[in-house]
Amino acid sequence: MEGKTVKETSTIMVEPMTPQDANVGGNVFGGAIMKLIDAVAGIVARRHARGNVVTALIDRLDFHHPVFIGDVLTLKASLNLVARTSMEVGIHVESENLDTGEIRHTASAYLTLVALDTDGKPRVVPPLILETEEEVRRNRDAQFRREMRLRERKKKM
Repeated sequence: MEGKTVKETSTIMVEPMTPQDANVGGNVFGGAIMKLIDAVAGIVARRHARGNVVTALIDRLDFHHPVFIGDVLTLKASLNLVARTSMEVGIHVESENLDTGEIRHTASAYLTLVALDTDGKPRVVPPLILETEEEVRRNRDAQFRREMRLRERKKKM
């Protein structure tokens, strides 16, 4: 199975925030942002796996700044780690006030998705080819997060 680079599957999604995404005070719901994060992570993972994927877990989701009606979200997503059947996708979310031009780091998230075969069972995915120092660093950090999750899972058993 031929590997793929981070660049081949990375995705940028841009989405305007509308009143349906927000509460009566004009603040965008965290859940609306979470939905976009899950969607962009799914695109990245599906591009890599070239088949159905499902979200297995959200390892981390931190909100740094509020988002308001009229702001535009930019979600930048890329693979950090590929295991046998699972993939960790990192997402960086920025909000832009189109009137002022101010751009703020709004949220960061790590999601793990699993590739599925036609029977809904996990299937093997291509390896990840790391090309830059930044990709190597992100991969190393993702390996650490994965090891911590596996250790915690063993403790619960």
